[in-house]
Amino acid sequence: MLDLTRLVALRELALRGTIAAAADALGYTASAVSQQVAALEREAGVRLTIRAGRRLVLTPAGERLVARTHELLDTMEIAEAELHAETEGVAGTVRLAVFQSAALTLVTGALLRLRETHPGIRVKVTQTEPEEAFADTWAREYDLVVAEEYPQHSAPHYPGVVRRPLVRDELLLAVGGEWAGATSVDELATAPWVMEPPGTATRHFAEQTCRLAGFEPDVRFASSDLQAHVQLVQKGLAVAILPGLMVAYARIDARVIPLAGGPRRTVFAAMRATSRLDPAVEAVRLALEAEGGLATA
Repeated sequence: MLDLTRLVALRELALRGTIAAAADALGYTASAVSQQVAALEREAGVRLTIRAGRRLVLTPAGERLVARTHELLDTMEIAEAELHAETEGVAGTVRLAVFQSAALTLVTGALLRLRETHPGIRVKVTQTEPEEAFADTWAREYDLVVAEEYPQHSAPHYPGVVRRPLVRDELLLAVGGEWAGATSVDELATAPWVMEPPGTATRHFAEQTCRLAGFEPDVRFASSDLQAHVQLVQKGLAVAILPGLMVAYARIDARVIPLAGGPRRTVFAAMRATSRLDPAVEAVRLALEAEGGLATA
């Protein structure tokens, strides 16, 4: 019988692309992962990988085996969920990935709610970028992720991952200092901007908003810390587009203006369809949903 640990190592190689990245995801050394894959090939009796330049890539047999490994892991997750459903009370550890503004608002409220309603649930929270966390949830590093979509910028769709909306969060223009009198984006062509780092959905949205207004933004500050954005705006050092959740949390003193057309980002929870069967995962999702309802009330 093929060894499941070795199957998981091959699957991580397929997902991450390199032995080093697979080792990092599994918490192993690169040599240990290489040994697991080599041992699996000996067990299987066929070549599962071939070398292409300096990288290992899967053979057709390796790809088919990885597909079966996904199915095996799904079956194991369902079995674990069924066992949890048989126990009295809802308990267990739920691994939750979340981005900053949701961590400061939705998650803290949900954790307080769970402490009262389901004290047996232990939630391990990791703050990370939504795009990365979404992929890692599909890859089984997390059980549940709070992610986001910006207008005209859809998050990837992964097979077997289901989404449930939490908040339709208004996007707002925040101005202070000498720009406090501005009433729209097109009046801020000469202003310094603070935005999130390049490659993020929020950075793409902010840049496109400026470009559609007829100018290329002067991005003086790039930070994934929205609390830093708030401080820069309040000190009159930059202007920014901020989500409504962050504006409400920070009680920002600077002027906040609705954007033309009232664009909103969608904040949603995503989980594997199999992990949703776990009562603890579902309890955490429902607590987040309840907080999302409060945020939009």
